[in-house]
Amino acid sequence: MTFLAVDSQKSLFTLQKNQLEFERTLVMNQANWITKEMGYLSQQYDQEETEASLEDDPYYIQLQQQEEYLTTRQDALDTQINLLDNEISSMKQIVTNNIKSSCGLNLIGG
Repeated sequence: MTFLAVDSQKSLFTLQKNQLEFERTLVMNQANWITKEMGYLSQQYDQEETEASLEDDPYYIQLQQQEEYLTTRQDALDTQINLLDNEISSMKQIVTNNIKSSCGLNLIGG
């Protein structure tokens, strides 16, 4: 019956993985918005033809920093998701092996 406990743990890991995938989607959406906002600012600076530099714009600098943070966060989430995928796969194999073993013992035991 230990396979039931392992299967429950696998289900918990699957739930955690789904939550991380949802968070990754939110992070990706934020990063996409920031990229568009940076493009819009760049376009505005190109049209204005002033001496001001986009690289000196505090809002643009803030967007760049946020983009870097979100990229790092997305990488961390991807790593966590991959680790959970490996654990889930391993647990599936354990459950399958335990069920086969249990069924085999039942057949032998009559």
